[in-house]
Amino acid sequence: MIKKIHPVAGFIAFFTILGFWLTTIASEVQGDPATIAAVKLAILQGLLLLVPSIALAGATGFNLGGKSPNPNIVRKRKRMPIIAINGIVVLVPCAVFLHQRAAAGQFDQTFVLVQALELTAGAINLALLGLNIRDGFRLTHRGTPAHV
Repeated sequence: MIKKIHPVAGFIAFFTILGFWLTTIASEVQGDPATIAAVKLAILQGLLLLVPSIALAGATGFNLGGKSPNPNIVRKRKRMPIIAINGIVVLVPCAVFLHQRAAAGQFDQTFVLVQALELTAGAINLALLGLNIRDGFRLTHRGTPAHV
């Protein structure tokens, strides 16, 4: 059962972050304050899906991988703390801050700087989760060959 839960949780985490990232870009390009505020609220609410999915992916991954010396597992195991710390220390506080500012109509320089930080941290987590997905496919021999 864990073998089925792990990839599902990982994909949910990846696509949730991707959705946050793309809707943020789209709302910022549009520039409508009401749309930006709605996106920031949706992201804050979406954390109720994202945080458990990342935690579940991490916990099931550690359970599946154990202390294996397999290079793909070792790489995945090294990435997960970075993903978690990035989420807890940067992304969640940014989401809360940006929602509060957007709800108050404060789209000042601080908002823009924190938004840039959030987009950068989100891109980092997308890249790291994408690498974990790639290595997961390599481990299960689906997709990319194991020797690549």
